[in-house]
Amino acid sequence: MMLRIESVLDAPALAAVRAAIEAGEWVDGNQTSGHQSRLTKRNRQLRQGSEAAAQAGRMVLDALGRTEEFVAAALPLKVFPPLFNRYSGGEEFGLHVDNSIRALAGSEFRIRSDLSCTLFLEDPGAYDGGELIVEDLFGEHRVKLPAGDMVLYPASSLHRVTPVTRGERTACFFWLQSMVRDHGEREELYRLDRSIRTLSAERGPTDAVVMELTNLYHNLMRRRADA
Repeated sequence: MMLRIESVLDAPALAAVRAAIEAGEWVDGNQTSGHQSRLTKRNRQLRQGSEAAAQAGRMVLDALGRTEEFVAAALPLKVFPPLFNRYSGGEEFGLHVDNSIRALAGSEFRIRSDLSCTLFLEDPGAYDGGELIVEDLFGEHRVKLPAGDMVLYPASSLHRVTPVTRGERTACFFWLQSMVRDHGEREELYRLDRSIRTLSAERGPTDAVVMELTNLYHNLMRRRADA
C-alpha cells in the first residue's frame, strides 16, 4: 500500500525544520549507503548524527506522533532516526531497493524496514524533476508532493528519484518497523480503522455498531501485532 499523508508539517513546523537543517553540514549522500545504492546514488545528505540532524529529526518525530493518519496506517513499533537529503544540478538516485535491516552506527538500535517514508520539504514548483518513482506490479507511481506532505510505501519496493534539473529538492526520509509485519494485514487494519473513525464521526463513539467494530479492531490487533 502506498499512502499520501497530508500536512504532517504545518507552515511553522516546516519553517523550523528547514531552519535547523540549513544550519547543518551537508555531505556526500553515500556516507549512509549500502553497496548496491552506492552504484546509483548522487545527492547530498545532512551529516548523520549531527546536532542539526538530531534537532530536525526530533521535530519530525513529534509531528508524526500527532498525525493520526500516519499512526493508523503505519502502526509504528520502531522508527529509524530521520535523515535529510538534497538534490540539484542533475543529481539523482537510480533504481534500488532499501536494505531489509537498518542499523544505527555506534549503537545496538536496529529495525526491520517494513515501510519507507519520504517527507517533502520543498514546494514542487521550486524545482524540476526530483520525482520519487515507486514500482509495483501495476507499474510506476510518480510522487512529487507539496512541502509538509509525506508518502508511505513498502520498503520492499524498487524505487528511484529522477534527476533534478532546476532548483533544489530537499526532503526527509526514514524507515520504520511496524507492529504488524504483513503488508496485507496492515492495510486491512488501516481500512477498518478508517471506517470506524468515519462512522464514529457520523454516529458518535458510543454507537453500538461503532463499539462492535472497535472491539473487532482491537481483537485483530492483539492477534497480529508485536509490541
